[in-house]
Amino acid sequence: MPLGLRKKKNKSKESSNLVENEEVSGHAGVGKSAVNGGGLPAPPANMRPKLVFHTQLAHGSPTGRIEGFTNVKELYGKIAEAFNLHPDEILFCTLNTHKIDMEKLLGGQIGLEDFIFAHIKGLKKEVEVYKAEEALGLTITDNGAGYAFIKRIKEGSVVDRVKVICVGDHVECINGKNIVGMRHFEVARMLKELPKDQSFTIKLVESMKAFEMLEPRSRGGGGGGKSSGDGKIGTGRETLRLRSKGPATPSEFEEKAVKKVDDLLESYMGIRDTELAATMVEVGRDKKNPDEFAMALDKALGDFAFPDEFVFDVWGAIGDAKQGRF
Repeated sequence: MPLGLRKKKNKSKESSNLVENEEVSGHAGVGKSAVNGGGLPAPPANMRPKLVFHTQLAHGSPTGRIEGFTNVKELYGKIAEAFNLHPDEILFCTLNTHKIDMEKLLGGQIGLEDFIFAHIKGLKKEVEVYKAEEALGLTITDNGAGYAFIKRIKEGSVVDRVKVICVGDHVECINGKNIVGMRHFEVARMLKELPKDQSFTIKLVESMKAFEMLEPRSRGGGGGGKSSGDGKIGTGRETLRLRSKGPATPSEFEEKAVKKVDDLLESYMGIRDTELAATMVEVGRDKKNPDEFAMALDKALGDFAFPDEFVFDVWGAIGDAKQGRF
């Protein structure tokens, strides 16, 4: 069986996706089938090996086994099915740790040995914040399924002084406006455009915690402790990559360029979005100069109104990746 799982009879249909105290013994039997290599066409769906992943709810649960997903929304659906939840209850997932560790946040790829922890909705809170500075000190990301949440809090910033706001909190409402369904860059823009020297109200939902997880909040770094695994993603041949339209295997150029553009997005806009970065790389890969790239970017992503300096830096990053200068 994939992932070296032992067969275990279940007592009822309801618990067919849950495994009590099952040992995880690696990925024996999987081989190198996670990503199709060598430029060969993908095999028919009925001939592809089943990739089985282990999952738990981060606040504590039996172990579940999930398979048959190609993007984040499908993954959340499979997790919800395993634990008899609604997919909307899932805020985000971390890999190899139950802690709210943004360095272990599930992004666009899952290693075959990675253990998935799903963080679900917990306590709701409403906070009034006085915006004493232009920058609030937040980095916003989203789960790819309609929930934006706080990825980092800058030390000494406006938000850092509001101790009830924590890394991992889902931003549900700003000044009475429900923002569920918005992408993180839209939420970041709303927060940035709030007037200085005025108060605003923000409604947040934190993830459910077990008693042993109640600890001082993290600013988004190491999560306050060691993870339950080494967190290695592995090579491309043992990694499942997730995109909104299904799995794909990016080239070395794409991986390097997307990473750099994602870093620029965080630097300029306070967001991280590998899908948006990948779109920008795709738009710019065959453009001959920055002006041509800027026009193509405006056509493809006109709603963003990126600053000229950012566009120029993105163009430079794509060029560096083409030349292998990273």
